Amino acid sequence: MSDHLAKDPLFEVATPLGFTVRVTASHWTLITTVKHPIMAGAENAVVEALSHPDEVRLSRSDDAVYLFYKLQHEQRWVCAVSKRLNGDGFLITAYPTDAIKEGERIWPK
Repeated sequence: MSDHLAKDPLFEVATPLGFTVRVTASHWTLITTVKHPIMAGAENAVVEALSHPDEVRLSRSDDAVYLFYKLQHEQRWVCAVSKRLNGDGFLITAYPTDAIKEGERIWPK
């Protein structure tokens, strides 16, 4: 079983889209040390983006990838990117952004 679907998640969050997103400690370490070090210590912001997003969009390149946006400050969002496979969701990455990406808005309708 790959790490992102391991049974010992660092956190597991129910989304308003009806599926749960999980992330393991080792994957969170990868995100916060290699991909987006600025996210170190921002677990709560990611949980909040997944559980109470201001907006969710579908990726333009992969219809199994969802971008959850939560406003943090004026024109500053946290984006939690997750993928849903066979009903299970896992966190791909998370990062701060000053713009919501294009793509179909699926929540709220």
